[in-house]
Amino acid sequence: MNKQKIALVTGGTGGIGTAICIALADQGRKVIAGYFPPEQEIARDWQSRHRSNGYEFEIVACDVSDYESSRKMLHDVENTIGAVDILVNCAGITRDKTLRQMTPEQWDAVLRTNLDSAFNVTRQVVEGMSDNGFGRIVNISSVNGQKGQFGQANYSAAKAGLHGFTKAVAQELATKGVTVNSVSPGYVKTEMTDAIPEEIRDSIIRQVPMGRMALPDEIAYVVSFLTDDRNTYMTGANLPVNGGMYMS
Repeated sequence: MNKQKIALVTGGTGGIGTAICIALADQGRKVIAGYFPPEQEIARDWQSRHRSNGYEFEIVACDVSDYESSRKMLHDVENTIGAVDILVNCAGITRDKTLRQMTPEQWDAVLRTNLDSAFNVTRQVVEGMSDNGFGRIVNISSVNGQKGQFGQANYSAAKAGLHGFTKAVAQELATKGVTVNSVSPGYVKTEMTDAIPEEIRDSIIRQVPMGRMALPDEIAYVVSFLTDDRNTYMTGANLPVNGGMYMS
């Protein structure tokens, strides 16, 4: 009997991250959700709420922008739960400003959290996945990493960087039974986007041929497709889930 595979979702307690955790649990995985250390109480409430719905998620604190914190997280996970078979790099932040107004701190914060984090966390799992002959790595990028976005030079650069990172690591691991892919959502209906002023939200939706934002479940479904045991020959790919907002 095959052992239950372990999935780690960084940023797992966020809107898209939560949907991914649920989709992977429904896929039969043991799911661990990462959260930012100052948000411990929020994460515990999140865990309790989903436990009442039948989902036994583990939670783990980590500042994914920091290499040592990422190393310690994976060390603790391996010692208490087991080796990670599936990694979804979903943690991300925004610090939007036009380039003329953007501070070095705003640039660095987004690059560290949205791009450096993929190295910091993925670096900890690649050897184990290679040795085990199985691994699924999915990096959550963005439509704005493909087309750019006014006021998001930092965010667009970080998300574009994830595409290059994905393709390079996919080549390195292609013979090891490890696939590496990315997903580029468009605008997704979450608490964060619900907080956008209505007139701005409406202007965003008018840019989407489907006439609406994505639901988190729609992003999670694509992630679960990429992590499926049977999906063995797709690697280095980017799957856009943007309602036709950007086509390439």
